Amino acid sequence: MTAIKIVSRTQGNNAALKSGSVTADGFELQFEEVPVLAQAFRRMVRELEFDVCEMALTTYLCAREHGVKFTALPIFLVRAFHHGAILHNIKSDIRDPADLRGNRVGVNRGYTVTTGVWARSILQDEYGVDLSKITWVLSGDEHVEAYVPPPNVESVPAGQTIEELLLEGDLAAAIGLSPDNSDIRPLIAEPLDAGFAAFKNRGHYPINHLIVVRNEVLDAHPGIAVAVFDAFTESKNRYLEQLQNGEITNPDCMDNLHSRMLESDIDPLPYGIAPNRGVLEELIAHATTQKIITQPIDVESAFAPATRQLTG
Repeated sequence: MTAIKIVSRTQGNNAALKSGSVTADGFELQFEEVPVLAQAFRRMVRELEFDVCEMALTTYLCAREHGVKFTALPIFLVRAFHHGAILHNIKSDIRDPADLRGNRVGVNRGYTVTTGVWARSILQDEYGVDLSKITWVLSGDEHVEAYVPPPNVESVPAGQTIEELLLEGDLAAAIGLSPDNSDIRPLIAEPLDAGFAAFKNRGHYPINHLIVVRNEVLDAHPGIAVAVFDAFTESKNRYLEQLQNGEITNPDCMDNLHSRMLESDIDPLPYGIAPNRGVLEELIAHATTQKIITQPIDVESAFAPATRQLTG
């Protein structure tokens, strides 16, 4: 049996796989724990350190364009609505997304962070905000070292934080913070309801993370893509069954989101290209508009050929 070095943060839909109660046919998945998952993204992008790795979707698209030798599998581990990721200081004059025009908006970590891309897409699609009229202020750098952001992107001044600048009034809003201050709250009212409304009205259900495999591993083991896809699918199905049966103790916010969708007979975690084509095309379009990638790509080309027709 071939040993495979893999990183994926423990969550409901991969728990059975990580516990060993679900296995990948012909492969021994040896999970390595990386406490800060974003660091695993960076190590995979820059060093190809793992055989298989969970990866942020827009990081993957950016890395792919810059020639990083890994390929995605359509296993979409993490999804979320991002209306609540856009935060403002309630003591400021900013009351509506339209107020952000001509202002400076902070972004936690890098410009290519997937939550930031999705949040900016909401500002554009639902509120008509011209993203080019905003200066985006970053708290960190990019996983893909070769990536050059557009000219309306800058870094936070040395010695300061996004949260401090937001509280001081230097920033009109910020994306992706986990603030300690009660004065920092979502700019969009009732953000979860707004997310579900976007899902109902236009099928907007953002994907954040997928799985990538080193190209050398795919070439050396032609069966690995399907084996890993099937194993993650089986693990997910066990998780959804537990949710439906009320067997999840101490459910977190993602469990609650998935349960709410299940109550409406919606699969909250569909895997495969076919059930996700619309949202993938949406993300690729926004990644292009926001200059994460220089040109749009065909959805199928982003995924391992053996998995393009699979659903789970």
